[in-house]
Amino acid sequence: MQITLLPPKEIGGTIYLPASKSLSNRALIITALSQKGRVFDEKILSSLQNISDCDDTRVMLTALQERPETVNVQAAGTDMRFLTAYLSVIPGTHLITGSERMRHRPIAPLVDALRRLGSRIDYFGDEGFPPLHIEGNDLCGGELDLPGGVSSQYISALLMIGPVLANGMTLHLTGQVVSRPYIDMTLEVMHHFGAQAQWMDERTIHVESGGYKLTPYYIESDWSASSYWYEMIALSSDPSAKIILPGLFQRSLQGDGAVQRMFRPLGVETEFVRDASGLEGVLLRKTECQVKRLSLDFSNQPDLAQTLVVTCAMLGIPFHFTGLQSLKIKETDRLAALRIELRKLGYILHEEQGSILQWDGERTSAQPDAAIDTYEDHRMAMSFAPACLKLGSIKINDPHVVSKSYPSFWDDLEKAQFKVQDTQHI
Repeated sequence: MQITLLPPKEIGGTIYLPASKSLSNRALIITALSQKGRVFDEKILSSLQNISDCDDTRVMLTALQERPETVNVQAAGTDMRFLTAYLSVIPGTHLITGSERMRHRPIAPLVDALRRLGSRIDYFGDEGFPPLHIEGNDLCGGELDLPGGVSSQYISALLMIGPVLANGMTLHLTGQVVSRPYIDMTLEVMHHFGAQAQWMDERTIHVESGGYKLTPYYIESDWSASSYWYEMIALSSDPSAKIILPGLFQRSLQGDGAVQRMFRPLGVETEFVRDASGLEGVLLRKTECQVKRLSLDFSNQPDLAQTLVVTCAMLGIPFHFTGLQSLKIKETDRLAALRIELRKLGYILHEEQGSILQWDGERTSAQPDAAIDTYEDHRMAMSFAPACLKLGSIKINDPHVVSKSYPSFWDDLEKAQFKVQDTQHI
């Protein structure tokens, strides 16, 4: 399927974003662990308010409620990492697998760490990659070394099982620690459910044994999803453009709340407001762009990179973005995908050292009638969609991929007066 997206003349309104899938998936795993292997039923689920309805969370919920012998996480990388650790500490034997891309995403650092704790895990295909055969059993815990430069999801997966290990866990991170806000998010959610876990120093985290307590939990809206609305405000030619996004908190656990800071120099002002019910949220307003060149480090906010890359290109602002190493092992190689798709639109980007992406303003002829490929990656579709505000229109292939994190994205664009047309029926 292909859609053509046409922009509105003015941007305004109130958009209710999806709940954070990062918080939802952590809360689900921890709530399941609080039950010590008992059935995860609707009564237990009701303790979680405003849970995400995206693909990744639905996959997680199905795995926890039904516990099938074969767990298929499809394209959900977070689910693969979190469930691998979870299945290692609950009774039963499972095979965990996923999509073709998932079977090529590395998982050896997590498997090696779990094996050192005593987990019984075997590769069911290529060494170092899913599928995995897991025999759940009681683990003693202890001390572990893990590279801090790998995906923070490995670290979070280990931390969350720490309280149910007989001796707890002490995790020593080596090298550069990336995506620390996601690690801190995990620790804060663990604290909410009664776990004792803390940083001992800059590279050491200690988790005490003791389990979790089932506790009601409200899940904040997704700051990552807000980034596409920041992009729309930045790219709009409407000087009075503004959008209200309820459910985003000023004191947020989400590292992607940094989107406020990153978009400020690009002409987007953030104001925290409350609606009639008292729910906190943000009001985005257009201001003047303040930079001619932008340099940012995405080590702690890799999921914002695609949005900022497309925004800067559309604004004609050269950029130098670092800390992008984890983008190569996401749903697709996001660095390569960005270079290929922006070249279709006439922008020549350069990648360095597998972790840097830059654009010095170099242009080439745009492909006539180009359509953006999405590579089974939700963020490719959503980060390119606002480009229609500068290009006049844009074609997006396989737009359904947004269901991974933001199922209502195209509906929300229509609420904001964008036109979303099925290209085959134009």
